[in-house]
Amino acid sequence: MASTSGLNAPRPVAIDLFSGAGGLSLGFEMAGFDVVSAVEYDPVHAATHLYNFPLTDILCRDVARIDRSDLLKSAAKGWAKHNPDAGKWDGTVDVIIGGPSCQGFSAMGKRDVDDERNKLIGEFVRLVEQVKPKAFVMENVPGILSAQYEALLGDALARFRAAGYVLADHSRPLDAADYGVPQRRKRVVFIGVLGAIDAPVPPAPTHDEPVTVADAFAGLPSLVGREGYEGDLFELNDEQLRIYTETTNAYLCSLREYDRKNFAHPRPVNPRVLTGSRVTEHKAASIARFAGVEEGRVEPISRAWRLSTGAPSRTLRAGTGRERGAFSASRPLHPKEPRVITVREAARLHSFPDWFRFHTTNWHGHRQIGNAVPPLLARAVGEAVLSALGIDPRHSNQKRIDGGDAKLLELTPTSAAERLSASTDEVPRARRRVSTGVVPRSRTEDSLAG
Repeated sequence: MASTSGLNAPRPVAIDLFSGAGGLSLGFEMAGFDVVSAVEYDPVHAATHLYNFPLTDILCRDVARIDRSDLLKSAAKGWAKHNPDAGKWDGTVDVIIGGPSCQGFSAMGKRDVDDERNKLIGEFVRLVEQVKPKAFVMENVPGILSAQYEALLGDALARFRAAGYVLADHSRPLDAADYGVPQRRKRVVFIGVLGAIDAPVPPAPTHDEPVTVADAFAGLPSLVGREGYEGDLFELNDEQLRIYTETTNAYLCSLREYDRKNFAHPRPVNPRVLTGSRVTEHKAASIARFAGVEEGRVEPISRAWRLSTGAPSRTLRAGTGRERGAFSASRPLHPKEPRVITVREAARLHSFPDWFRFHTTNWHGHRQIGNAVPPLLARAVGEAVLSALGIDPRHSNQKRIDGGDAKLLELTPTSAAERLSASTDEVPRARRRVSTGVVPRSRTEDSLAG
């Protein structure tokens, strides 16, 4: 691959639309991009992205209400933070990435051709047309390839081609498990390169043998007896710290080490404190039922499925945002303990490194993970884009990026919107649930399991 930049030159630039907490952002950073701008209309997700990517300028906006000027102004701010000594940015955007909301296409829910969220694909296309990056990446669920969406998808692809983009083959959904993620999760990835002579090539699978749940959970402490009210942070004792720091495998190395394949900006890590460790409180009867479920089987009352240590996880689900009723998704049972998994354990199954933090509540944290593209899958896609653009990846000039303000991870939707100066008519509003006369199960009990 021919390098297009010097040793100390700025890295290629990415803009992340529909960024969520930052799965795509992290994967592309690991591949060698600097994500200089991110757009996310959910203020809680946007605040979490800002914490984990403090050099990225975040626009907490409705993507339908921004244009080329908004994006480039934001990108210029983020570029200056990434390259404080490099002078003025020339305005070149190497790639726009993003996953327009998949809820309208998802097989997990009711597929609806008229779902308003399906229109977000058109907004993604519009911004690519306006900015004209060297490449774009748009990801979605396999349902987008269904016959009922043929016209919608066909129109989007025709517009990409008319704008000068040569498209990669997208007929085969990519399974995250084929790229080192300990989770079966399929996604369709659309890659386009502006003015390419040859069609870009989708990333080839990197793993013949899947990474397992046991690989993912290696070194994590037992949380039996830890109650939910004890909070998001868990301080390891000396023996737990020894096991945590001495336990390693190929999967954990892929998340921890900054090497020839991981070009992310180094972040500080405190191995003594494990974040995302709030344990869901279950009733005694629930705990007794969970204890009797074998690995890989479903608990019949809650319908919670138990993870198998010797296999990847099933797809982790996100649930819905408050604008769609704030419904919790099913969370799997820990393979050995009588409880649903924690946010940190879900993050391990999704290929997020332990330094990456999520909102301190279980509901927001699990939703952020379930909505995200697994970073290792995103990294493979980012590497394919770099190859198509003829750019050699390289490590950042930044020695280390310190985390953002931890208070960003505790904000409510209202306080997060205020913190990010988000317009109230652009951020999602809570939808009032219609009473059915049925008392809903508590979100702190079995409803989180099944």
